[in-house]
Amino acid sequence: MTDERERQLKRASEIVASSPDDDPPMSVVTDAALAHLIQSEENIRNARQELDLGTIQRFNTGVLRLRYRTQIDSNRR
Repeated sequence: MTDERERQLKRASEIVASSPDDDPPMSVVTDAALAHLIQSEENIRNARQELDLGTIQRFNTGVLRLRYRTQIDSNRR
């Protein structure tokens, strides 16, 4: 596992933990990350109908981004 992936997993675990002393199982961290990715994509799709392009593009991330109102891209593959 790369140092960057290790850092990301540690940070994700901290976000998911219910307290500073909590150490959630990796399956819980992974489930939360997957749920967040799916919900984010749905939120961007829904927002396309309500907000202007410039506003929506402010929410682009390294994983999801809206391009020209025509498609939502994933940068992970």
